[in-house]
Amino acid sequence: MVVGAGRADHARRRRPPSSRIPEETGPRLTGSPPPPATPPDTGGVRADATAREIGPAPTAGRGNGTGKMDPIPGVLVVDDDLTVRRTLGMNLHARGYAPLYAATGEQALALAAKRLPDAVLLDLGLPSLDGLSVLRSLRGWSDGPILVVSGDADPGTKVEALDAGADDYVTKPFSMGELFARLRSVMRRREASARLPPPVVTADFTIDFRAERVTRQGRHVPLTPRQWHIVEVLACEPGTLVGHDRLLREVWGPGYGTEHHYLRVFMSHIRRRLEPDPRRPRYFVTETGAGFRFLPGDPPGQDPAVNPVGHRPPGT
Repeated sequence: MVVGAGRADHARRRRPPSSRIPEETGPRLTGSPPPPATPPDTGGVRADATAREIGPAPTAGRGNGTGKMDPIPGVLVVDDDLTVRRTLGMNLHARGYAPLYAATGEQALALAAKRLPDAVLLDLGLPSLDGLSVLRSLRGWSDGPILVVSGDADPGTKVEALDAGADDYVTKPFSMGELFARLRSVMRRREASARLPPPVVTADFTIDFRAERVTRQGRHVPLTPRQWHIVEVLACEPGTLVGHDRLLREVWGPGYGTEHHYLRVFMSHIRRRLEPDPRRPRYFVTETGAGFRFLPGDPPGQDPAVNPVGHRPPGT
């Protein structure tokens, strides 16, 4: 099914975005923006009025094989074309999503703050407050998935939207199969990102999993992709012995498991970049014949009575 054929976005009327809301990150639109001093102008339509265009959103969860129910993900559809909203809404229902609807940028911001959807399908050619301004406002307080669905195929517009924080850009007309494949993809990426552990801070360097980089005294420490992956696997499980075979499979792929000399070579390079004394490693420790262990030690300002994996030894 192709949606949006024969219709381009309205000419975009640009104006500076409204005041930004304090930044909040997470896999959903989970920020808690303060209420505006003046209620948003919704053109005389209640912020939740369009949420009932296709009937009530499902309230039951979906089975996950554990006897419990997963909550149904909510998706906010922002488009001033009623036909597009209804078509997307019916397809969202059919695929197990709970749709919300907004016909203007003002409605979209009000609904996003009130209902905290799991993802947003955002048209750019909106009346009054245009889609790019909505995008920038949402990115001021949320890191949730935003997929632009627009009739504007201009490469410059695509670049502008992606630079403003869109996760992906689909041009009208589009097929439902492609749209939902892209929606699933951006939601998977955000969920995986949300599961990343917080940065690991040692006395000598900081490992930032979200940025995929290591810094020392604020300066980036260059690592090759495989060096970074080894650091990531070990640092995600501080204090845990990671076997040679597992480390090879995770970094090089399932066809590897006996090439232990690869790890010795790469670990020597990692130690030269990160260890204060590479000949006497204190962070990336070898367990002879078994594997490697990452010991973060005591970060600056931490009670030294707490051991590297975060537990206080008995008797202290």
